[in-house]
Amino acid sequence: MVTKKVCASIIGVFSFALSVPALLFAAPVAAQFSFGVVPQQSASELARLWTPMLSYLSEKTSLKLEFRTAKDIPTFEQRLAVGEYDFAYMNPYHYVVFHDLARYQALAKEKEQKLVGLIVVHKNSRFNKIVELNGAEVALPGPRAFGASILPLAVLKTRGILVKPRYVSSHDSVYLSVAKGFFPAGGGIARTFANLEPSVREQLRVLWRTPGYTPHAIAAHPRVPKEIARTLQKVLTTLDQEPRGSDLLRAIGFKGLIAARDKDYDDIRALDFRTLEHILPK
Repeated sequence: MVTKKVCASIIGVFSFALSVPALLFAAPVAAQFSFGVVPQQSASELARLWTPMLSYLSEKTSLKLEFRTAKDIPTFEQRLAVGEYDFAYMNPYHYVVFHDLARYQALAKEKEQKLVGLIVVHKNSRFNKIVELNGAEVALPGPRAFGASILPLAVLKTRGILVKPRYVSSHDSVYLSVAKGFFPAGGGIARTFANLEPSVREQLRVLWRTPGYTPHAIAAHPRVPKEIARTLQKVLTTLDQEPRGSDLLRAIGFKGLIAARDKDYDDIRALDFRTLEHILPK
């Protein structure tokens, strides 16, 4: 069960005088919406991966989707809490929290995919079993990174394996710090590991994988008109039906996207977050 907290404010409320058909097809200037992406990687790398996708979505919907991210995951969370992003790509833990706090509503999720957390070590590491990490420092991207931080810490704890979390801001930072020997192990997820530069990925090996959960959500803030949210959802979920859309999906590590419902994230809600909270920093 996710603990509810008081949200200070929800900002950036938009009003629209035009009807949806006019807004989408007849307005001289396209309506502009922010699209936040969870900072699992550096801002420059995320911009490189997501800007072409958002440009294509803008062409297909006549909406102007503006790429945004944050310097780190805690800052991204603060922005979600006050509803700063019109649309956002967020991890499943974020979704269940900020659905409650800021009323974000799931639109789409990755097709045929579960979110799987990883623990990686250097390819020449002496560690061959997860139990051998007991007492070791483990690099993690952020306290509320679900697949890369929360899941590994929770499962390790249930097995009596106590590690020392060290937060380094992003998935890429985790992988790089382990490859360079700054930490003996680090947490990530399958997609960001697969998207790594080969020169870094080749220095690492996967020591352990978590069980799979419902993957990240693309969600809309409630100020976005429902007709516009449905228009974007329809385009998102048909991208893999055309060559250009498929190419753009592959560039960010997706096979495709399917419609998501709030109840899809009940497997995340079923986790006992009250148990998890005390192993994470306040």
